Amino acid sequence: MEAARASWTDSRLDDLNARVGRVDENVTRLDAKVDAGFARLDDRIDKLNHTVVQAFVALISIITVLLAALVGIVATHL
Repeated sequence: MEAARASWTDSRLDDLNARVGRVDENVTRLDAKVDAGFARLDDRIDKLNHTVVQAFVALISIITVLLAALVGIVATHL
């Protein structure tokens, strides 16, 4: 174990530090991409939710009108 520690020279530590810095930059860029992707996805889900609510309101309205027409037809034939 001691031999492995002794072989870490300053230049090797500097190389390792540079590599870790590059990895950190890559992770930061990837994090930004993921955040942007989730923001776009959230917008799409919000729009889909809005569309589903509109369709539900339209269906309830149609059912109400058809039910009123049916009640009217039944009431006039009695």
